[in-house]
Amino acid sequence: MNAAIRAVVRAGVFYGKRVLGVYRGYDGLIAGETAELNAKSVKNILDMGGTVLKSARSDRFRTPEGRAEAAAQVRAQGIDGLVVIGGNGTFTGAHLLWEEHGIPVVGIPGTIDNDLFGTDLTIGYDTACNTVMECIDKIRDTANSHNRLFFVEVMGRDAGFIALHTGLATGALAVILPEQNTTLEEVIASLERGAENKKTSNIIVVAEGNKIGSTFDIADAVRARFPDADTKVTILGHLQRGGAPSCLDRVNAGQLGVAAVEALLNGKSDLMVGVVDGRITHTFFQQAIFNKAPLDLELLRVAKILSI
Repeated sequence: MNAAIRAVVRAGVFYGKRVLGVYRGYDGLIAGETAELNAKSVKNILDMGGTVLKSARSDRFRTPEGRAEAAAQVRAQGIDGLVVIGGNGTFTGAHLLWEEHGIPVVGIPGTIDNDLFGTDLTIGYDTACNTVMECIDKIRDTANSHNRLFFVEVMGRDAGFIALHTGLATGALAVILPEQNTTLEEVIASLERGAENKKTSNIIVVAEGNKIGSTFDIADAVRARFPDADTKVTILGHLQRGGAPSCLDRVNAGQLGVAAVEALLNGKSDLMVGVVDGRITHTFFQQAIFNKAPLDLELLRVAKILSI
């Protein structure tokens, strides 16, 4: 997000505009917590994880009264348009602010889940995948040394992008996705195939929103079938959400930040900027929210072939 903030600020300054940063998301917007930003104030944040503007969920903004307060602050501070960075919740609020009060808003997709329709990659996704890949590579050292079976749970809510791509990238024996009705018997079959091929380490990547159940429940069921197996569970959790952004994320954030400012300057609103097949795209908020980004399940077939 910091790379996107930097891009928005510098693009705004480039086009001769005054740029304000809003602290703590919609809560900060309601409270009027803003500060003027310039090219110098966003230097040295390109390689920082997280967001220098902070983030917060806002129960108040979920109400019509709260959004009216936010709109009043926007007008009182002379703000002509907003750039918001986030996912479904952020964009839902942005759409309502435009619909109810006519405040021009353009969104930048920022979520590690990569589940927003209208862009190939969301900001943070590539960095999260690299973090997960590095963690699984380290876990494999232990799995190889001690002949252990690891179930590694990754984030993604009800989307399997992180699980699928990191499972393929790390040579996982199996990947359990929310988009697939994978059964426990299929997981067992993968383990049996691995045993037949005399695999010395087995790693199964589990997306948190899968349809079988919790990763611990899956591991317990496998232990019951393979009581002699040394089975471990690793939940990577919020480790996936931090760290310095990857090169790809920095480039993506730069493109999208400039595109968001230019969209506002061209009178656009109620939409998200994205990059599809290398080209900047505009997708209305409601389309981005209610349509699900497609997962390339061909990669799952490839992963199964390579896991023998």
